Amino acid sequence: MKIVAVTACPTGIAHTYMAAEALEAAAEEAGHEIVVETQGSAGSTPLTAEQLAEADAAIFAADVEVRDKERFAHLPQVSVGVKKAISGGDLLIAQAEEAAKNHVPAPAGAPAAAAPAGAKAPTGPGAASKVRAWLMTGVSHVIPFVAAGGLLIALGFALGGYQINLPDDDPLYKTILDGGFSAGSITAWGALAFGIGSAAFNFLVPVLAGYIAYAMADRPALVPGFVGGAIAVTTGAGFLGGLVAGFVAGGLVMWIKTWRVPRALAGIMPVLVIPLLSTAVVGLLMYVIVGRPIALITEGLTNWLNGLSGTNAVLLGILLGLMMCFDMGGPVNKAAYTFAVAGLSTGSEGALTIMAAVMAAGMVPPLAMALATVVRKSLFTDVERENGRAAWLLGASFISEGAIPFAAADPFRVIPSIMAGGAVTGALSMTLGATLRAPHGGIFVVPLMGNPLGFLVAVVVGTLVATALVVALKTFARRRPVQAEAATPETVTERETVSA
Repeated sequence: MKIVAVTACPTGIAHTYMAAEALEAAAEEAGHEIVVETQGSAGSTPLTAEQLAEADAAIFAADVEVRDKERFAHLPQVSVGVKKAISGGDLLIAQAEEAAKNHVPAPAGAPAAAAPAGAKAPTGPGAASKVRAWLMTGVSHVIPFVAAGGLLIALGFALGGYQINLPDDDPLYKTILDGGFSAGSITAWGALAFGIGSAAFNFLVPVLAGYIAYAMADRPALVPGFVGGAIAVTTGAGFLGGLVAGFVAGGLVMWIKTWRVPRALAGIMPVLVIPLLSTAVVGLLMYVIVGRPIALITEGLTNWLNGLSGTNAVLLGILLGLMMCFDMGGPVNKAAYTFAVAGLSTGSEGALTIMAAVMAAGMVPPLAMALATVVRKSLFTDVERENGRAAWLLGASFISEGAIPFAAADPFRVIPSIMAGGAVTGALSMTLGATLRAPHGGIFVVPLMGNPLGFLVAVVVGTLVATALVVALKTFARRRPVQAEAATPETVTERETVSA
C-alpha cells in the first residue's frame, strides 16, 4: 500500500519533522510505502503528480491549514493534529489502511460512489480543530516577523541605549532619513536597527489577520485580511482587532464563494469582485463598528499589565509558566507566547517582564529533560538519552519542542513535572523583575535583558524543580508492584522496563 502524507506545525521547526519521522517509521514497520511532504519553515518539496496518482490514502498531520489541499481530493484522507502523529504514528497508518479499504473511487465524470454499508466514512476535523488550525496558520506566518523584528529592536537598544526609542521627527531619525547616516556612530547603527525592527513589527497584526483569512478562504481572502489588520493597527485595536479582522474577512469570503453568479462573472470573481466587496465590507466594519470597542479593550488590558505588581504579577507568571509548558509549541503555548509578544510594541515595564517570564518558562521543558537524562540515565532509553543531548541546545535556544519526545512517550509523568517547573520559573522571573525586549533567542539574548541574573536564576530553579519531579515520578512508577494476574517473571521484567 502506498501512502502520502503532509505534516505541518505553526512554527514549522520541530513538530513538522518529528511527525514525518514518526509516520515514516510506522509505515515501514507495517510494510507500507509512504512519502511525506513537510510543510515547514524552510519550505517544502511538493509531492509529485506521479506519487499522488499512485497513492492509496493521504494522512494530514497538521495544526495549520495544509497548503494546496485540493491535490488530495481523489484520495481517502485521515486528518489529525501534528502531535497525534508523533505519539501514535502506528494508529494513523492503521486508520489510513481502513480508509483506503472502504474508499470507492468515482469513475471519470461520475459522482462519487457511496461507501459500502456499515463502512465508516473518514471524518474530517471538527469545528474547534478548524478554528485552531486557522488561528495557528496566522500565528505561524507571524513568527518570522516577530523573530527578525524583535531581535533587531533588541540589538538597537543594546547598541544605542533606550534613547533611540524616539518619535520619527527626532533629529537622529531625520539624519538617517535624509541620507546623513554616520557609519562611525554606534548610536546611529542602533537607531537603524531599531527602525528596521520596528518596520518588521508593524506587519505583525496585518500578517496575522491576512493569513487567518487565507487559511479560511484561500487567496481571495488575503486582501481583506491584510487591510482589516492594518485598520486594526490604525484604530488602536491591535492584536485583538487583528484576530477579529482575520476571522471576519475569512468568513465573509467563504460566504461570497457560495454565491451563484453568471458564467461571465465567474472568471473575475476571485481576482476582482471578491477582494473588492470583502475589503470594502471588512474596512467598514473595522472602522465604524469593531475597531474602537476593541481598542478600548486593548487599552484596558495594557493599563492592567502596566499596573501589575506584587501578588498579581506572581500569579500571572505562574499562569504563563503553566501555559508555556503544557503543550510545548502547541496552541496553549502559542497563546501565552503571542500574548507576550503583542505587549512588546507598547514598551511598558509590565509587558517586558511578561516577555521575560514567558521565555524563561519556555526554556525549562527541554533543559529539565536533558538534565534528567544525565542525573538518572537508567530511567531513560538510549533514544531518549540521545534526545536529551540535543535538548540542551534546544532549551538554551528557547525551543520548547525539544521536550516533546519525552512528553509523547510518558505524558502523565513528564507534562505535570515540567508544568510545575515552568510555573516556578514564571513566578520567580516576575518576582525578580527580569525584563526582555527580544521575543526569541533564549540564552543568546541574555545580554540584552534587564536583570539577566534574575532571569537565569528563574530558569535554573525551575529546571531543577522539573527535573526533581520527573525523576521522582519515574522512579516511583518503576517500583510499583505488578498486578498478580500476569505476574510471571517475564511480564514483571517487561512491565518494569516499559514503566521506566
